[in-house]
Amino acid sequence: MTSLLNGERAVVVFFICRILYSLPLSLLSHGVALSLLALASFFVEISFDSSISPPLFRTRPGASSGILLGTVTLPSLLLSKLVQLSRGFSLAQLHIQEIQYLTLQYWATSASVCSVVLFVAFARRRAPLSPSHWGVRFSLCSVFFQALVCVAALATTSQIGLHPALKLTWVFCHGLASVKLIQHFLETFPSCASIGEAFLVTSGVVLYFGDMLLLTINKLHGLLVSSDLVTSEHKISRSEISIIIQGLVLGLLLYPIALKCILQIWAWSMNTGSAEARRFYEIGRTLMFIASLGFVLIVIVPSWMQFVQQFHMHPFFWVLSFVFSEPSKRLTLCIYWVCIISVSVFRFYNISKNSKMERILLRKYYHLMAVSMFLPALIFQPRFLDLAFGAALAIFLILEIIRVWRIWPLGQQVNQFMNAFTDHRDSDLLIVSHFSLLLGCALPIWMSTGYNDRPLAPFAGILSLGIGDTMASMVGHKYGVLRWSKTGKKTVEGTAAGITSVLAACSLLLPLLASTGYILTQHWVSLLLAVTVSGLLEAYTAQLDNAFIPLFFYSLLCL
Repeated sequence: MTSLLNGERAVVVFFICRILYSLPLSLLSHGVALSLLALASFFVEISFDSSISPPLFRTRPGASSGILLGTVTLPSLLLSKLVQLSRGFSLAQLHIQEIQYLTLQYWATSASVCSVVLFVAFARRRAPLSPSHWGVRFSLCSVFFQALVCVAALATTSQIGLHPALKLTWVFCHGLASVKLIQHFLETFPSCASIGEAFLVTSGVVLYFGDMLLLTINKLHGLLVSSDLVTSEHKISRSEISIIIQGLVLGLLLYPIALKCILQIWAWSMNTGSAEARRFYEIGRTLMFIASLGFVLIVIVPSWMQFVQQFHMHPFFWVLSFVFSEPSKRLTLCIYWVCIISVSVFRFYNISKNSKMERILLRKYYHLMAVSMFLPALIFQPRFLDLAFGAALAIFLILEIIRVWRIWPLGQQVNQFMNAFTDHRDSDLLIVSHFSLLLGCALPIWMSTGYNDRPLAPFAGILSLGIGDTMASMVGHKYGVLRWSKTGKKTVEGTAAGITSVLAACSLLLPLLASTGYILTQHWVSLLLAVTVSGLLEAYTAQLDNAFIPLFFYSLLCL
């Protein structure tokens, strides 16, 4: 039993039990589905990690499969949010349509991860030299019953006016897309992620694209589809900022597909035999990159934004108008960010080249920089911070495209600069640490947009990564003696420092939030539990903690 329930699995099991304990009766079927999904992924992970046959996929070296953690994280996050929204609905502070739409997203996400678990289980059974394992059979039974619960729930409940057959088709398409995407991801970026990390990425991307597609269908319902697909009284409402962020991110995620075709055509049409021809070829690649990227960002993406949302001007002019609506606050904040980034980046880059300081400690300084940048903005300018996160993510995506394709003249320089801060979890093919830090801080803030009766929930990423993870690493590296496991590097002293620092930060933050008008409803017992569980996950997991810990902490804070 000890070998089956290691530290990471024990923390995840306790996390799921905490969520199930908080569920109201109206969400009982959702809890049953989550339990079955956790059981299926639990036994698939055991079978996968105990296998002596050759690995099915080329995953990140040094990491466990993480199937259980990757499977339950996103469904648990949405279920915790549903618990929070159900409180708001009982107090008549939001409309039933918001709960219905989030419920549809929950079942779509469950179908996504369930399909991928099914795919991994079948691949495990059919692998060469792989003996039959009772855990795989048990997990297949759990997936079957989870699918029955999903079908029953979708057939008997109403979500944004969709017919039951259309709801089933919708979640089935999410599952199929997730399987195809994770296959493509693991083949295109081998050794860049564990299976659990790939689970989280693919289910999140499919959910985000599905949301974009449903927004578009909702707008087209009177033109291309019948009105009984999405009725007018169940329209999906979004703020202008969320539409701008979604359009930018999804446009840049799809852009590499077009860029690859453009560069292949250009390479096929060019003769690079001489040095001058190669230089002309590089200049042409750069011009094509700039022209195609500008067309996507100036024409295609804003066209979709204006289609799904009533902007009275070009969306980027709307952004400028929004920034200059409070110039003294927002422009000052921008100048403050630019100064911190400029000083910190060049200072840390010089240290990384000339110092023998361990890379893990150097990276934690960026976590502290994130606290100094995001904490004041979240307290005093939360809407502007939402927009700034979207702009930063777009810049990161553009820089990664330049780095991967080595776009002249910045490609090589960007690659050298980024490699100065990488560790064993990154590869030259794909560098993800800066994305995970940014999204770890941004997702709790974006998820808290709208109804939120837990004032600390938006701070989940900043507290867990900027303060808790940083203090755990620094104290553990310098003073740590007692290790949590024989093979790991995490220490008891570091974990205790991380938990204590987050609790201390919360004790300072809560009075500050009260002074700015927040109504405090966070209980200290539940807060202590959330901080402790997140700290233990950081201590035990071998996955990319920047991606999982903020989502765990946010889920627990919502309950």
